Amino acid sequence: MKYFLIAGEASGDMLGASLMEGIKAQDPSAQFQFWGGDLMQAQYPGLLQHYKEINIMGFVEVLLKIRTIRANFDRCKKQIMAFAPDVLILVDYPGFNMRMAAFGKENKIKTCYFIAPKIWAWNEKRGKKLEKYVDLLLLIFPFEQSYFKKWKVNTVYIGNPMYNQLMAFVPQANFREQNGLNQKPIIALLPGSRKQEVMRMLPNMVSLAALYPNYQFVIAGSPGLEANFYTPYLSENVTLIFNATRDILAASTASVVCSGTASLETAFMNVPQVVAYAAQPITYAIGKMVVKVQYASLVNLNLGREAVKELIQNDYTIENLQHEFEAILPKGYKHQLVQASYKELFTLFSDKDASQMAALEIKKLLQA
Repeated sequence: MKYFLIAGEASGDMLGASLMEGIKAQDPSAQFQFWGGDLMQAQYPGLLQHYKEINIMGFVEVLLKIRTIRANFDRCKKQIMAFAPDVLILVDYPGFNMRMAAFGKENKIKTCYFIAPKIWAWNEKRGKKLEKYVDLLLLIFPFEQSYFKKWKVNTVYIGNPMYNQLMAFVPQANFREQNGLNQKPIIALLPGSRKQEVMRMLPNMVSLAALYPNYQFVIAGSPGLEANFYTPYLSENVTLIFNATRDILAASTASVVCSGTASLETAFMNVPQVVAYAAQPITYAIGKMVVKVQYASLVNLNLGREAVKELIQNDYTIENLQHEFEAILPKGYKHQLVQASYKELFTLFSDKDASQMAALEIKKLLQA
């Protein structure tokens, strides 16, 4: 069978690679072409477009690059038609992939959406489009099961690939030595994967380094960004390491995390965290009008309460960050509370092999 996948960011590359591994176990002769990244490329040599070249976030940024985005749509459509896949698999990235779902339906290509668009947060009208264009919607968050019952779309909860991966993760034995780290406790800084958000998030994060000299701060570098991009943020007490986010977290005492998939990953690694996010003011103002969920963090969304502190937009100040960071350190009053919440979170996630489950559901779709 022939599979065309579209992932548009680092988290999608990770999840897409996991799915490809599951598909290959079900279909050893599988052929893939895809938009994604290095992890997907490691699974199969079919990369057509790297996500770091198409990753655009924010309402304003999208408007400024509308011609580039249109060219990306046209190129992707031509590649799909040339490959003639048996199934089109869309991995998150809804701004792009919802339009590709419509294209797939128009051309009678079976379409699977892996990682449901967050219509429970905003743009709920996309639910009707999911009903119209998507043949199979694969859910990875427990709370989504009840939400999507309101829509007439074929949904299956498959568990969470990242949860499976992290439960089986074995840290590097000599991680500190191999990366030139000393024996001070480590604080993980996860400022996001896109250039714009890193530029907004990282200055406040690294400001903690001067306030806490007894800790060493380690930035988890995004594979989509160059090392020299981070140079202005580095110091004697702030280190940059690429391609080792889970090892960084495994060695960390606490963390400051940009809201997104990394928040859940940090929780699965049992590291106390402060979640933060700041967007361009116009983008945030527009988002504030349309976003309808109470929480930004996937940890809080799944638990239904603020188990980890969220510092959003104007609340993301150095003073607030220091106060909340102090609270999650080992002697802080929130340290054990956060870890107790993590234990509760773990019980919500299935230990089923999500990638294998997803591949099996896609196989059923192809046989239907």
